Amino acid sequence: MRIGVLGTGNMADALATHWVRAGHEVLVGGRDAARAERLARRIGPGAEPGGLRAAAAFGEVVLAALPFGAGAEVVRELRAELDGTVLVDCSNPVGPGFRLLTDGGPSAARRLADAAPGAAVVKAFNLCHEDVWRMRPPVFDGRPLAVPLCGDDAAALAKVSELVRDAGCRPVAGGGLDRAGLVEATAALFIGLWVGEGADAQAIAPPLAYATGEPAPTGTGAGAAGGR
Repeated sequence: MRIGVLGTGNMADALATHWVRAGHEVLVGGRDAARAERLARRIGPGAEPGGLRAAAAFGEVVLAALPFGAGAEVVRELRAELDGTVLVDCSNPVGPGFRLLTDGGPSAARRLADAAPGAAVVKAFNLCHEDVWRMRPPVFDGRPLAVPLCGDDAAALAKVSELVRDAGCRPVAGGGLDRAGLVEATAALFIGLWVGEGADAQAIAPPLAYATGEPAPTGTGAGAAGGR
């Protein structure tokens, strides 16, 4: 798969490294040519440097590894090159005090979709620190990290699911792009708990078997007889 990367920061580095190791071709695009060249060299064979426009035109999938404040503006400038591509948004619109910067308006992912209406936008990879994405693979207590995906295009979701698996993780259907704001709000909550409170965000939810209450006993008594 050909993957364009918009940005030269830590998320671009961590995710593109997984994808190059999996055999994909990556073009790292940035406004600073020297930074793009350094990042491509660090990622290794299979990665090439270029500008933002070159990266947008190169990829059948394009990762927007851009700050929330700049993402929609950059994507709007590249909308012609992004037409027909899968555009992956990994940004977190989180500001001081762990406040959600979208403030009741469109999600960061929706703003990218509005800026490049010819692209199929998928929200993914935004719930973890970049160092988690550097793990080979991100597996905890024997369970691969689950990555929620939000998007409206089935073919786009299938491609991004492949990239999730190539990072050693498990894709999870998160619903349409209208639910991307919920994933972004979850990131704001989790970051506030982790960084602000030193709390284990994973501990706020019960295991799946208990999600709707304590499981009923099985094998004996009334439960085994259907309650009769």
